[in-house]
Amino acid sequence: MSMRKAAPLAALAATALTLSACAQSDRDDSGSGGGDTDGTFTFGAAGAPEVFDPFYASDGETFRVTRQIFEGLVEVEEGSSEIGPGLAEKWEPSKDGKTWTFTLRKGVKFSDGETLDAQAVCDNFERMADQNETAQAGPAEYWAYSMEGFGKDSLYRSCEASDDQTVVLKIARATSKFPAMLSLSAFGIQSPKALEEGKANDVKKQGEGFAYPKNSENPVGTGPYTFDSYDEANKTVTLKRNDDYWGDKAKNAEIVFDIIPNESTRRQELEADSINGYDLPNPVDWKGLEDAGNQVEVRDPFNVLYVAFNPEKNPALKDLKVRQALDMAVNREQLVKSQLPEGATAASQFYPDTVEGYNKDLAVTKYDPEGAKKLLKEAGQENLKLTFAYPSEVTRPYMPNPQKIHEAIRKDFEKAGVKVEVVTKPWNGGYLDGVDNGQFDAWLLGWTGDYNSADNFIGTFFGNLKSNDFHTSATDFGSDLSKELKDADQTVDEAERTKKYEDLNKKIHDEYVPGLPISHSPPAIVVNEDVEGLVASPLTAERFSSVTVGGK
Repeated sequence: MSMRKAAPLAALAATALTLSACAQSDRDDSGSGGGDTDGTFTFGAAGAPEVFDPFYASDGETFRVTRQIFEGLVEVEEGSSEIGPGLAEKWEPSKDGKTWTFTLRKGVKFSDGETLDAQAVCDNFERMADQNETAQAGPAEYWAYSMEGFGKDSLYRSCEASDDQTVVLKIARATSKFPAMLSLSAFGIQSPKALEEGKANDVKKQGEGFAYPKNSENPVGTGPYTFDSYDEANKTVTLKRNDDYWGDKAKNAEIVFDIIPNESTRRQELEADSINGYDLPNPVDWKGLEDAGNQVEVRDPFNVLYVAFNPEKNPALKDLKVRQALDMAVNREQLVKSQLPEGATAASQFYPDTVEGYNKDLAVTKYDPEGAKKLLKEAGQENLKLTFAYPSEVTRPYMPNPQKIHEAIRKDFEKAGVKVEVVTKPWNGGYLDGVDNGQFDAWLLGWTGDYNSADNFIGTFFGNLKSNDFHTSATDFGSDLSKELKDADQTVDEAERTKKYEDLNKKIHDEYVPGLPISHSPPAIVVNEDVEGLVASPLTAERFSSVTVGGK
């Protein structure tokens, strides 16, 4: 998800259609080092975790916590977007790219004492593939997006434990995103014993949201930290060092995530030394924070802010002219200038220009409110009404102030004659569930890339016709777009694949308009002068085991 200040995006992870085997890890597996302090790193979190089982999560605040607890077969290397060894030391694809053989590390245990072996990994994949209808339609969305659904439609085919250290994963077709997708936090490997005892797959619908089983309160992974407690009343999550961790032990004995939704309050808590750092400081505060001795790490933008549409809920949005009118109604350049930090850019496409297949010939849609009115009139939608939602109690890398950004776009829509009903809900108090359940006509959301792949952006957004937030199944182009995305993703020749994505970006911009790409923003993370060892991530996916506070 985003970037260390000086790390070049040109070095981002190569996707996997090269079908090359992974080099042996040079990571120190001795288990020595670190673990020699009793300090506490207190981090100001922008929101509460949605759930502690990462498989059912889709938000950064959950993954920020679970990333310290769980590890995947492969991992994004610290400070970069390159994929490297995780629980698997190496891997080898078959010639057709459909069978992948992973060799696991030896001597790895879950924090409940269970051994990590090939069968444990396969138990995880079988568990992820075997979801009930409620989970398939809602919280298991990372699997739905990445594996393209469940059952016979899924990219996933099988997992076999050839021996204790060898995992053989079979997929339906070659894809540019494999095995990079296995680095996703959602696919962290969990203790099979905890999964079974916690009835991990027993997800139920509850009102507008979901009720999660006991396992979601008892996360058990192999990572450098273990879950200790979630104090909802005091809004803190506490993790303890895993002293039996197979690699370098965590420097600090404890991490406390202090949930402080208001960004100004997070800054005040940092200034008062109540917390040691927080993510996504307001850009207007960056200089002042640095002048006060804090360390502000600004990552290059690897994200997109967008307005999504739901043509199922509002059939007027099925009309291309309506979607084009809304596209023309937004003054992106002014929005970037007034609401986003230096380095932000207006978006013409649904991913930044550092990702394969970005079409450099496409321009940002010209702001034209009169043209928008004309198109709405031609579509017979001069009195178009939209419920347009934004999240409260949160700050996101692509959206430093949701309310102000929403207000600016709402006013642009209204200048084009659209009547807007404003809806706002807390990020984890109804907003994400509202998006999952299709409650809004239009809404603000965004995405920070998980790894450098066009498929990780537009494949995630529009690839799964049966389950995507843009509800493209209700449009006349959704099926074509889904097929075109799959075709591009499985194209082995890199030059040919790049051309296909360039052409697709033009179609999305000119002919489909499933939503509105708005901007790309550089997010920052700040820690105080006592903190050492923080490695900022281009993916906003920092791991905190290397952090020390006050030299201890």
